[in-house]
Amino acid sequence: MNALSSRAAREIRYIRDAMEKASAFTAVPGAGGVAMGATALAAAAFASRAQTPEAWLGIWLAAAVGAVAVGAAAMARKARRSETPLFTGPARRFLLTLTPPLAAGAILTFALERAGKVGLLPGVWLLLYGTAVVTGGAMSVRPVLAMGALFMALGAAALASPSAWGTAYLAAGFGGLQIFFGILIWRRHGG
Repeated sequence: MNALSSRAAREIRYIRDAMEKASAFTAVPGAGGVAMGATALAAAAFASRAQTPEAWLGIWLAAAVGAVAVGAAAMARKARRSETPLFTGPARRFLLTLTPPLAAGAILTFALERAGKVGLLPGVWLLLYGTAVVTGGAMSVRPVLAMGALFMALGAAALASPSAWGTAYLAAGFGGLQIFFGILIWRRHGG
């Protein structure tokens, strides 16, 4: 009976440790979110001075590439710290559900630019990024879901507003919301 109890205790401890690791890893790096938000605020400052829609778009696309690089590096660092493989478990699910809305955003970016509808991009980007965060964070901590929902609301508002307000909406979402929730996640959910 003692050997059986010992084995059962080890297996329960193993299961508990695995569950704690899975729930502790939010896949969303708070520090990375802050850095991504800072990138967006810098982009907004430059984009507000852009002389053409093409220059404006170029600034935001460069910022998006930079933000993706920062986010990926932060996710990898967070996964290493929590000893969670990046392409399995929660992180893999997060990436798989995050990717389709972001891919749709990329496709719509080129279609709207070609159609001369660059003014719609801030609303589309915010709406689809929010969708990506909500779907990607469905199994994550509550602040991730709240952030995604707020991005979606901001995107809807941007689509209903004059296109001249687009840069301000992008600064508020990709800058302000990203930094606010990045700090919240960083402090409460391990980096």
